[in-house]
Formats: sequence, structure tokens, C-alpha cells
Amino acid sequence: MFGKLGELGGMMKQMGEMKARMKEMQEKVGTMRFEADSGGGAVQAIVNGRMELADIKITPDAYASGDREMLEDLIKAAVAAAQTKAAEGMRAEMQKITGGMNLPGLDSMLGG
Repeated sequence: MFGKLGELGGMMKQMGEMKARMKEMQEKVGTMRFEADSGGGAVQAIVNGRMELADIKITPDAYASGDREMLEDLIKAAVAAAQTKAAEGMRAEMQKITGGMNLPGLDSMLGG
């Protein structure tokens, strides 16, 4: 019986350590940047690890044509691509913390 209590204590300790590592990762996430572009570099989006748009750059040529719909599509494509890179980066960071364990709800939390 006491053997089971020892296992439970070990699991609780591991959960506490994982929680501390998760907190560290969440703090680190704010400083991470993920870049993507669309239209051959006409639009560049930079997203942080929280999936927030940190910056967007549009070349003068991209808006010189006056095609607003095309520019809007390029912006959406660049932001979506940067968010995908951010989700992949966060998944990789999470895999480091969880040791490769697949935790329920993790993908939905990371936008997957």
C-alpha cells in the first residue's frame, strides 16, 4: 500500500516541476517572434508566441498597384503563415517540457 503512495508522491513532484517549466515557457513565449511573408515578400507579418500580431511590413510595390483586395489577401496570408509557424514553435517548446507526452487539449490550446 505504501508503495502506491510513494508513486503518487513522485507523480505530484513531477507535476509541480512541469508546472514550473510551463510558467517559464509562458514567460519566454512573449519574447519569441515568428515571421512569414506572402506575395514574394511583398507583405511580412511577425507574430509572437501568444499568436499576437507584433508587426507587419508592406513594401511600397504591394500597395502601389491600388488593388486593395489583393493586398488584403496578402496580409491575411502572411499573418496566417506566421501564426502557423508560432503554433509549430510552441508545440516544439511544449514537447521539450512534456518529454514528448501527448497531453489532451494541448493542440487546441496551441491553435492546432
